[in-house]
Amino acid sequence: MQKARLKTQQLGTTSLEITRVGFGAWAIGGGGWEFGWGPQDDEDSIEAIHRALELGVNWIDTAAAYGFGRSELIVGRALEGLDERPYVFTKASLLEGPGRKVVHRLKRESILREAEASLERLGVDAIDLYQIHWPIPEEDVEEGWSALAELKEQGLVRHIGVSNFSVEQLRRIQQIAPVETLQPQYSLVERGAEDEVLPYAELEGIGVIVYSPMGSGLLTGRMTRERIAAMPNDDWRKHDARFREPQLSQHLALVERLHTVADRHDTTAGAVAVAWTLRNPAVDGAIVGFRRIDQVDPILAAANLELAHEDVDEIEGER
Repeated sequence: MQKARLKTQQLGTTSLEITRVGFGAWAIGGGGWEFGWGPQDDEDSIEAIHRALELGVNWIDTAAAYGFGRSELIVGRALEGLDERPYVFTKASLLEGPGRKVVHRLKRESILREAEASLERLGVDAIDLYQIHWPIPEEDVEEGWSALAELKEQGLVRHIGVSNFSVEQLRRIQQIAPVETLQPQYSLVERGAEDEVLPYAELEGIGVIVYSPMGSGLLTGRMTRERIAAMPNDDWRKHDARFREPQLSQHLALVERLHTVADRHDTTAGAVAVAWTLRNPAVDGAIVGFRRIDQVDPILAAANLELAHEDVDEIEGER
């Protein structure tokens, strides 16, 4: 099957020309850990990756923390034997602690060990984009960033970036090595990045890929109170305030507005939610999580969807 022509965008000042939607591999890390999404079928995950690539997606974003290696292993399996592999982005700094809870570590030796393990799991010679997952512990941010710069000098990673950093933290590490990319959370239900982080990234020419553009599933158009109640206990969302009252009713009302706009464009609420994030001039790409093949096609439309001003007014409740 011929690949669709998904719109692409240069990621900041890097050499990477990425599709505006990328494959997010958080959920495929499965359940049984602090931020898991409940049980997942690895074969379904691989099918979903292959479908996204077939439709033209050219990058995958994962992390060592997702299932503590499981997500990277699945991505590695999905890449085996491909004639043309997508860009692979991953992250470091979250280690497995007691009870499969996350432990934050940014020491140089730890980062270097993590990179080696990620390269092995992914089965690649170099990671296209390596990112610090969280700026924790705060006092070790400079040491962690220096380690990423070292890995880039060694050629083990091609580009380096960060996730969840504030402007003040970005300024600090820019004294050590240029920050090529930033990965903040950004969606209609998490707009904090608009205040400082996105304007700063645009000003500095830092490439931006946003995560959870559909609010971790809230804005797909398929989320209901019944579905939330039926979530397994090891799905972190079941215990998140955004999925509970009083916030839940507000978010479901927002989804109704997304449906109205989606009908106008003959697409889905989820695609509209993702397209809304891509309107921001600072944003180069959006990470969208897929766990099954049937989830892929309805959302990838977001890569080419242009929202009109009246669409945005309606979505944001100004009509």
